[in-house]
Amino acid sequence: MDRKDFLNSMGMSVAGFAILNCMGCKKTDGGTASANTKGATGVNFTLDLSLSANAALLNNGGSLISNGVIVAKTKNGNYIAVQRSCTHESYTLTYQSANSRFYCPNHGATFTEGGAVTNGPASNSLTVYNTTLTGTSLRVYS
Repeated sequence: MDRKDFLNSMGMSVAGFAILNCMGCKKTDGGTASANTKGATGVNFTLDLSLSANAALLNNGGSLISNGVIVAKTKNGNYIAVQRSCTHESYTLTYQSANSRFYCPNHGATFTEGGAVTNGPASNSLTVYNTTLTGTSLRVYS
């Protein structure tokens, strides 16, 4: 075997190996999306509302993200919590209190405050977590 045939053979082997390893790879957007479209399990944490880091939750319409969960205070003053990521492609959601919904800025999916899909492309509801307020401690749990 001469040098040209050897290099050609090696190139074809490497190309074949690369193709086989990439089969089934998921295209990503440069790291902003995650493969996880389900909410976190075993959620159980407490937010101290007297801390400045959690001050957004003192006002109706405020929200923050903690432990993979969006925690919000609705226009009516109720605390709600849902998974942080859209069920379509796992982009980070935002809480839009004026519209009483969660919104995905990537593809425009929207969800009710109760987690139900109101506009696609998402087709699965959000995971909703329980909240309990005791004094200035807001517990979020599954």
